[in-house]
Amino acid sequence: MSAAFQIEKMLAFALSNKLIEKEDAAYARNRLLEIMNMDAPADETYAGEVPETLTPMLDALCTEAVDKGLIRDSLESRDLFSEKLAGAITPSPYETRARFNALYEESPEKATGWFYEMCRKTNYIKVDRISKNAKFEEGGLDITINLSKPEKDPRDIANALKVKSAAYPKCMLCIENPGYQGRPGFPARQNHRMIPVQIGGESWHMQYSPYLYYNEHSIVLSDEHRPMAITESGFNRLFDFVEKFPHYFLGSNADLPIVGGSILTHDHFQGGNYVFPMDKAKDEIALSCEDDKIKAAIIDWPMSAVRLLSEDRSALISRAMVILNAWRAYTDEENDIYAETDQKHNTITPILRKSGKVWRLDLVLRNNRTSQEHPLGIFHPHADLHHIKKENIGLIEVMGLMILPGRLLKELDEVKKYLTGEKEIPTDETAPGSAHFAWARELVSEFGSGNTKEEADRIIKKGVAKKCNRVLADAGVYKQTDKGRKGFVKFLETVGFKA
Repeated sequence: MSAAFQIEKMLAFALSNKLIEKEDAAYARNRLLEIMNMDAPADETYAGEVPETLTPMLDALCTEAVDKGLIRDSLESRDLFSEKLAGAITPSPYETRARFNALYEESPEKATGWFYEMCRKTNYIKVDRISKNAKFEEGGLDITINLSKPEKDPRDIANALKVKSAAYPKCMLCIENPGYQGRPGFPARQNHRMIPVQIGGESWHMQYSPYLYYNEHSIVLSDEHRPMAITESGFNRLFDFVEKFPHYFLGSNADLPIVGGSILTHDHFQGGNYVFPMDKAKDEIALSCEDDKIKAAIIDWPMSAVRLLSEDRSALISRAMVILNAWRAYTDEENDIYAETDQKHNTITPILRKSGKVWRLDLVLRNNRTSQEHPLGIFHPHADLHHIKKENIGLIEVMGLMILPGRLLKELDEVKKYLTGEKEIPTDETAPGSAHFAWARELVSEFGSGNTKEEADRIIKKGVAKKCNRVLADAGVYKQTDKGRKGFVKFLETVGFKA
């Protein structure tokens, strides 16, 4: 099919999904012709069925652009060009805000529902790539092997080294991103849109994650490029946002390296419309609070989480600050917790939801201290788990959605072959996949090597889930033992609670 035909098909998609109006089709067509360096369109418009996503048309036009010498044939070049094409049929920032605000008057759910679908239809959210992710529920956790975010092409890495890096935008969360053309090492954002929100007396913006890990995975970011910080103002912003969008949760990564998220340089939250495994956790130790407006409990969860419930927002913020300030200064040598050595180590991960009139604030205690035995973090996945999960345990993992690296899909297939007897576990510890050999021997020792493929798959999933539960347990500052629970209660007694 010709490029001219693909453009007409793309316009039909945009009209069908109400991304553009019929009166704007000629304008959008001319933008696409300009991008494709074409002088004239096809003789006829497209009248057939439109695909579910833009991807088929974008892929075809990128291939045409490669053939014409408009772009290099690399994944990054194609991605940059795709966003430019998609941007031609994406509603303008003004149109996006106007439609969102009009729908918000009907309900917050309608507004976010429309905005989310628009971001999916315009290829800002990478629907087709996300569909490749492997997902399963096991051992009380949600587990995703992430294939949606592609690995870097060595040619793109080499090209990025040749290009002088710009300091604009300062990061991928800055408000200057929408409409940006991108560059080697920095994604294009012509089809990116944000919604302004006033929270905590400041101007912030809401957007969705391009590689969303759960339903309506949103990012709420400060208009100012400044470091993340857990503060009283931050708690107020959490409450303001959830007040505006009560169908969404909102939480924050911790504000320290190792226990924090990947972008600590820009103040932001993550939220969305999703129930995590931690949300289903039951109360393990009921707590009374000196403020009788608050109900509290330590929940049954591998990480150290206290759950606070109240209809009184001010009471929750006040108590959260008491807990945060006390925890930042708290040392418990018996449980190997030190608030400060050469740097400060204690902070929290806060998560807020609202059900009817009742606010629910979960506070997860974090500590980022390292040691010779655990150079990546004492309260971090330990070395024997790194073959499954080595990365930081951020907000999403804290809540029980484990994001595992894409490399595991092929590697776990190899381990399955050991369980079915198709292959023997190599004795050469330098062979490919050797990181899994010790674990594979444990599995074969327990389950044998004569399993069917279906049985091997179940064994692997249970084994991965067991490792992921260990990941969370390693990251928990107070372990789920008598000693750990006594230590946790002892700390909470210093901030107005009793078991």
